[in-house]
Amino acid sequence: MDITLEKASDTNASLKITLTPADYKPEVDKKLKDYGKKVQLKGFRPGHVPASLVQKMYGKSILVDEINSMLSKTVSQYIRDNKLQVVGDPIPDREQAEAIDWDNQTDFAFSYTLGLASEFDIDFSDLPSVTQYAIQAGDAEVNSTIADLQQRFHTHAHGEEVGEGDTIYGELNQVNVAEGETGFSAKTALPMNKMAEESKGQFVGKKKGDAVTFVLEQAFPDEKARANATGVKAEEAADLTGEFTFSIDDITRHEPAELNQEFFDKVLGVGAVEDEEQFRAKVVEVIQSNYARESAQLLRLDIEKTLLENTPILLPDEFLKNWLLEVNEGKFTPEQVDEQYDDFAKSVKLQLIKNKIADKADIKVEFEEVLNVTRAMVRDQFGFANTDDEEMNKTIDRIARNYLMDEKNNGQNYTSTFNQVYDDKIIEYAKTQLTTVSQDVTVDEFKALVENR
Repeated sequence: MDITLEKASDTNASLKITLTPADYKPEVDKKLKDYGKKVQLKGFRPGHVPASLVQKMYGKSILVDEINSMLSKTVSQYIRDNKLQVVGDPIPDREQAEAIDWDNQTDFAFSYTLGLASEFDIDFSDLPSVTQYAIQAGDAEVNSTIADLQQRFHTHAHGEEVGEGDTIYGELNQVNVAEGETGFSAKTALPMNKMAEESKGQFVGKKKGDAVTFVLEQAFPDEKARANATGVKAEEAADLTGEFTFSIDDITRHEPAELNQEFFDKVLGVGAVEDEEQFRAKVVEVIQSNYARESAQLLRLDIEKTLLENTPILLPDEFLKNWLLEVNEGKFTPEQVDEQYDDFAKSVKLQLIKNKIADKADIKVEFEEVLNVTRAMVRDQFGFANTDDEEMNKTIDRIARNYLMDEKNNGQNYTSTFNQVYDDKIIEYAKTQLTTVSQDVTVDEFKALVENR
């Protein structure tokens, strides 16, 4: 076998492979012999079909299959052994392959076009610093969060007059019913926040014992809301139209929870805090913890941006555009590929950079690491807290393994989780090598930073 790499430029090359009978004949002969043992042909005992007949029947297809298999392995092995920065897939010279005379040739020549990334290196000491933002929760953010919690843990109160956000209870009766028919009647509740704005004025300010006449489909034009207000099925609500009267029996509303021990215990757990000052301090911690995750994500993006902007890499642009058109089989036009190419090229460069970092830092991912991440995902998804319960842990482990080994999606669950762990380890390593500057920002300042990214 003869293999030659011919580089036309830093980013384009041809890989030429020549095969002689010494390369493929031993394996082809072995497979023909195996076929001869298994093939069944009328007039011959099993395993006694003449080799010449087996060759005539199956020789060509076995030869083609064996050479294709050998080429695939050879190209992949050559790229690995020579550490070529190949992007996209090697593209075979199809005209050359189609011209082969499989019946008479014994030597075979093949050629592959390769797209290469230019050589590059990463020196973390030459890279600029990145900023890690520490988000400080101010009074406005704390007050807003507490107000939301007070609404979430609201109490119920009875009102004297109907307000815009109230729920009113009473009896709903249909008006102008045809003679001999029974009009609709039901004890029900009308939620004011689901009522059309133009109809609310008929109810706001009314008191217990008052009756309101209104057009039902105007008050509740949405049939789902009308069904909820009347208590009928959605398909039946469409037929409920016209004037109705509603006699008000009761008025209820949500009152924000008071800042007391009962509220503190509901939000944070019994005995977690003892007064409002401690409660506000805990709220600050929760807010900053939530934003810490967003800050970590922004830091990750900034690290990737720094690596991309400071690592010059040339790509075989025309080769990649043609490859994208080919592998997507007509899903995109050349114009669409051109439009999206810059983003694609950035993703290719970033992956090359991460692979280089992983290679230099000897970063590897073990199966147990992938399994641990999946176990944590299962715990979060099903609400399983960390526990010493052996049976529970066995259940979590079984679910995690089944998820990773799911054959229905051809191992994609394992691959995606592996890539996630691999990517996380590279970013964590990069954090240790880059200079990181901490900066305090307010919530609004951080939001502005995110928007500008």
